[in-house]
Amino acid sequence: MSMAVDHGTGEQHSEAPLFLNVMPGMTVIVRHDYLTGETHDKDWWMGHVIHCGGAAREPSMHNLFQIADVDSGEIRWVNADLVTHILSQSL
Repeated sequence: MSMAVDHGTGEQHSEAPLFLNVMPGMTVIVRHDYLTGETHDKDWWMGHVIHCGGAAREPSMHNLFQIADVDSGEIRWVNADLVTHILSQSL
């Protein structure tokens, strides 16, 4: 499995946010968002995107994802800005 890495060129680009490319069926890396009382034992987790929710004003712009954690099977609702990487699909 390979992961795209942005090495940057030092130039300013007005690139679209990564989460705009997320679609159901993709595997993604999610930055862990700690809830009150949780231990800080992990920085990220990997999940399978089940559903992409749209914003009220622009339904085609996803701002909330339903993602299944690949380790635990737990299904979580995730704010779009917590998705940090999209993993490539290898067959």
